[in-house]
Order: sequence, then C-alpha cells, then structure tokens
Amino acid sequence: MKATGGKRMPEVPRHKVFITYYHDDDQGYKDRFAQMMEHNIVDKSVQHEDIDDRQRPTDDILRIIREDYIADATVTVVLIGQRTWQRKYVDWEIGSSLRSTKKNSRCGVLGIILPNHPDHGKPQRNPRLMPPRLADNCEGDDPYVMIYDWPKRRAEARLREWIHRAFIRRKRKPPTNKRKHFSRNRTGNPATGWRD
Repeated sequence: MKATGGKRMPEVPRHKVFITYYHDDDQGYKDRFAQMMEHNIVDKSVQHEDIDDRQRPTDDILRIIREDYIADATVTVVLIGQRTWQRKYVDWEIGSSLRSTKKNSRCGVLGIILPNHPDHGKPQRNPRLMPPRLADNCEGDDPYVMIYDWPKRRAEARLREWIHRAFIRRKRKPPTNKRKHFSRNRTGNPATGWRD
C-alpha cells in the first residue's frame, strides 16, 4: 500500500503485458518502454523474427501468436508510430489479443501514440493513421481501447496506471474484432491512411 495525501492506496499489480509495434521504425521506443517498466510488468512480447511466416497460412501464425506469446498476457500495449497502421503482424497481434478462447481470455488493450506519429500531442486523432482493428475499438463514450500520447513526464507511473486501467476495462464490454485479417502489409498515403 502507498500513502497518497494521507490515504492508503492499493498497489497496482504487476501485469503480464504483450507489446506490439513496428520493429523497423519503433524498436527504440519498445526498448525504452520495456526498460522503464521492467519492474512493473512481465514482458510477453515477440522478438524480431521469432516467428517464421514463410510458407505458413495466416491461421497458423495467428494460432502461434495467441498460444505461444499472448497466451497468459492480460494486457496488450500497441505502440503507434507513423507506419504502425500498415503492418500485418500488428493487425494479427491486436486481433489475437481481442479474442477470447477456451485456453485464453482476451486482453485489455491500450494504444500509445509515439512522438514520431503525426497525431502525437494533438487533441484529435486521425483513425486512418492507426491500426484499423485498434481504431474500431476507440469509438464512443466507453471505448474498449483508450489511446494516450507517449508520456513526457512521470512516464513510469502513467504507464503503470494505463496498463491497469486496460486490465480492468477488458471485462466491461466486448471488443469489436470482425475485420478480415491483413493478408499482407498495407500501403497508402499517410494523409489518407490505409487502403483495403
């Protein structure tokens, strides 16, 4: 228990967190996140090139992601850089996180807009510059997914709080997960976003 303004506040538990991001662009932010949070989370993430997707059907890769990496995670953090919306693995990992199966319950999910993203620090965000499956779950007064900007100060405390909120939200309402999975990485103009 921590003392806060004379009151005793419960400690936030150490959650098992899966981190999804675009390895080529945003590895440095993932490394900073993992280092900052090393005493606050158990990192369940896939490392670059852990899964060989050559000659494998998408359903097999989705199963591997869900059963071998996200299996006992309770929260998925999506690090949103300028090209994250294009990446098939990010789409697959978000989709696997939102699924509830007999072996694995779904994860709470949150998004963090990185400083290299065009919407970082802006009050309005273009949903077309986010992974589409994530954007589907950010709408309404009580969305399944909350989106935050990469914190400039008190980062560790804020990240811990956001992760715990996502953990709690996962039981409140079912997410939207009806999109067809990406079959390949997407292309498009960053001003207009993704193309199907």
